[in-house]
Amino acid sequence: MTTVPVAGVLLYWLPLGAGGHFVRWNGRLYEALAARRDHRAARALYHSALEVRLGPDRFVIEMAPVWMIRDAGRGVVREGPVGARWLGRSAAFRYGVRRWRMGRIPDVAEAVDSPRQVSRDVDRAERLLDLVPQVPVLTWGRDELRTGDMWNSNSLISWLLVRSGHDIGTIAVPAHGRAPGWDAGRILAGRQQLARSPVG
Repeated sequence: MTTVPVAGVLLYWLPLGAGGHFVRWNGRLYEALAARRDHRAARALYHSALEVRLGPDRFVIEMAPVWMIRDAGRGVVREGPVGARWLGRSAAFRYGVRRWRMGRIPDVAEAVDSPRQVSRDVDRAERLLDLVPQVPVLTWGRDELRTGDMWNSNSLISWLLVRSGHDIGTIAVPAHGRAPGWDAGRILAGRQQLARSPVG
């Protein structure tokens, strides 16, 4: 008898700065300025992460500063600059993208309306895991590709979901919240898929 692998792609929404006062207050300042510029009320900011379950294995996929990820066993597969390309020469200004087998999401206890089941499809889960080392290494906090949104951890997650064939049209940020960077990943993935589509 053939056993069908069990798969699951779970999305977590974490309040920006969960577990750290410095990031939380900087996020609030950023959002206050952005809200004033856009003539709207300030909202809570969220950072997203994924947990992919495939048979007996479980993987955590997230972006975080490299100085927070000392253990080589945490599955860092890509690194990129924060703020500016030249700043990325210092570990203090680099982020890491991790695909951490049997890992954990820090501060997961503070997640809001989570986890959300995105899919249970084995093929899409495998494709998503394969794509993690291929994520573009763009500058965190900048809009280098003119998507209208900055590149950050939310960009990583939306890019992976779209490129692996998931429909993210029904995914919503928790009530009264915002996820800067989500559109950057979605738009870039859409551009890449369109560029690879056959013409005619």
